[in-house]
Amino acid sequence: MEDVLELLAEPYDPKRPVVCFDEKPVQLLADTREPRPVRPGQPALQDYEYRREGTANIFMNVEPLAGWRHVDVTEQRTKLDFAEQMKQLVDVHYPQAQCIRVLMDNLNTHVRASLYAAYAPAEALRLLQRLEFHYTPKHGSWLNPAESEISVLERQCLDRRIADRQILGQETKAWEQQRNQTRVTIEWRFRTDDARNKLQHLYPQLPDKFTETEY
Repeated sequence: MEDVLELLAEPYDPKRPVVCFDEKPVQLLADTREPRPVRPGQPALQDYEYRREGTANIFMNVEPLAGWRHVDVTEQRTKLDFAEQMKQLVDVHYPQAQCIRVLMDNLNTHVRASLYAAYAPAEALRLLQRLEFHYTPKHGSWLNPAESEISVLERQCLDRRIADRQILGQETKAWEQQRNQTRVTIEWRFRTDDARNKLQHLYPQLPDKFTETEY
C-alpha cells in the first residue's frame, strides 16, 4: 500500500509519468420500443423493457497530474488485450518517456508474461524495459485513481442504455476529449501518514518487547 501512496505523492515528471490503469465490463442494452422524444418541461419517456446485446470492455488510462485520460472499448479483456494497451502506452501515448510507471490492480492478466504471450520475445522485452508495474494491495483497488475516473465516466456518460460497441466507443471518445480539453486533474490526498494513522489494522502488529526465547 505504501508503495502506491508514495508513487501517487511524487511530483509531475514527464520523463517518468505515473499512469493509472483499470478496466470494467459494460452491459450493452437496446430499447425494445422507441423512446418518446423529449418535450419542453417533460422528462424523457422510456419503456422499462430492454434487450440484452452482449457485453463490452472499457480500458481506462489516466495520468492524474497531467489531466490526461484515454478510453479504449474492446470486445474482451484478455492478456492479449492488456498487452496491446501497454504497447500503446509505450509507442503511441508516451514515446518520449524514459519509464512509464503503471499503477493497476492484481488481475491475473496484468503481468509481464502477458506481453510475451502477445509478442515475440525481443519485442516484449523492448516494451517491458520502458514499463514499471506497481500494484494495489488485495481489496485495495480504491487506491487506484483510474477506478475513480471510471466512476466519473459511468455517471457522466454511461448512465443510459447503449446498444453496441460502436456507439459505446463514440460516446466514450466524446467524453474523453471533453475531459482532456479542460485538463481535469486528480489530486490524490490520501498519504502514507494517513494510512498509518487510519488503517493501523492493516499493518503487522509488533510485540512491545521480545522475550529471550522469542529473540
